[in-house]
Amino acid sequence: MAEILDGKELAKNIRKDLKVEVEKLKKKGIASKLAVIMVGDNSSSEVYVKNKSFACKKVGIDFEEFFLDKSATEQELLDLIETLNQDKSVNGILLQSPVPKHIDINKAFRTILPNKDVDGFHPMNVGNLVIGEDCFISCTPYGVMKLLEEYKIEIEGKNAVILGRSNIVGKPMVQCLLAQNATITVCHSKTKEIENIVKNADIVISAIGKPHFVTSKMIKQGAVVVDVGINRLEDGTIVGDVEYESVSQKASYITPVPGGVGPMTIAMLLQNVVKATKIQNKQ
Repeated sequence: MAEILDGKELAKNIRKDLKVEVEKLKKKGIASKLAVIMVGDNSSSEVYVKNKSFACKKVGIDFEEFFLDKSATEQELLDLIETLNQDKSVNGILLQSPVPKHIDINKAFRTILPNKDVDGFHPMNVGNLVIGEDCFISCTPYGVMKLLEEYKIEIEGKNAVILGRSNIVGKPMVQCLLAQNATITVCHSKTKEIENIVKNADIVISAIGKPHFVTSKMIKQGAVVVDVGINRLEDGTIVGDVEYESVSQKASYITPVPGGVGPMTIAMLLQNVVKATKIQNKQ
């Protein structure tokens, strides 16, 4: 039976440490603030934004939401980002995705100042991650790495398979694991014989958004399984990409959904905001 990689507990400990850091900064007259932009009314995004707001309050980070109507133009969004770039009281800027189709989200990400890009999506941060320079790392891969580190899971020399090649999880995940000397295979919608590839993995990270896609027959005995997927079934139940019950019988470590990677993503966002505050205030 697999040991659970408890993201909820680790995130709680990270928040506790961050609260101390935020209080130290406040004693020096430095406040930490995150600005979140939402375009349109997406119910899932609203839930995520609420969770981020709640987490910020817990550690003492100021939080401000900016809502634009779904009919807002791309220029209106870029103008808002520029205003927040110039606002010295704002340390981190986060654009909640998805955005309406008429807006080029990558253009918006490029407009955010790299040292306020706490989501790690600006090309400068992405590039620095690739070449191993200090940068803001995309929060979900960063959270996964922190979990693996906390449970002292060996990465060097291991075969890691990533399911999914998104800019948010899959691609930055490759760079994070490469930096720790893993051998990586990325599977996606055009990959043939996924089952056979996954069977050879020491570490499996699934971020494809397909409920129960990863089954126990795909997993080798003793593999580490990290489930990034969050899928809502018709009855409202939240499940991951991994068939948890059966896979947990074969894996050595596994993340639950919910309570695994999700809380870590938000904890790493807070960590990035505090890091941004320190950089901007030369601490």
